[in-house]
Amino acid sequence: MDTTAPEFSLPNAAAGPDPFSVAHLPPETRFAVLFFQRDHYCTNCRNQVQEIADRVEAFRARDAEPVSVVPEPLDRVEQWQAEYDLPYPLLADADASVGDAYDQPVRFSLLGALSDFLGRMPQVVILDRNGSEANLEVVYTYSSDSTFDRPSIDELLATLDDLAADGETTSADG
Repeated sequence: MDTTAPEFSLPNAAAGPDPFSVAHLPPETRFAVLFFQRDHYCTNCRNQVQEIADRVEAFRARDAEPVSVVPEPLDRVEQWQAEYDLPYPLLADADASVGDAYDQPVRFSLLGALSDFLGRMPQVVILDRNGSEANLEVVYTYSSDSTFDRPSIDELLATLDDLAADGETTSADG
């Protein structure tokens, strides 16, 4: 399995650099936790970004930066920021190219484009910067089976603790 993380740069509607790329994170940030959301209308996604905001300091205490990626144009992502005032990066992936690069496919192709419940499923990817951008690698993925299938924040924090302790690659499928 190739664990090299695809590079990207996306518009950021919230805290942090704009445009955002993992390379712009401070050197002391070892992990980037990418939350690939379904879409602008997803209630569970909206709840998740708020829960992440409530626990952002727990991520940062583990040298990790949470980053939400929404497959929508910047104006829609800006609506989330206006509503939730998120203290971490909230990225607009208007053409869904970053989601595609990280293997967050649209389920059922054309039907997925027509129906919210058949479209993209949420996904979480943890990247380990390991001290340099040249070593950026995917060390954890969680691919959801439904809009409700997401790892809890506590599970992700425990995973970050494990990764920091032993550096092993982990994969979880819902």
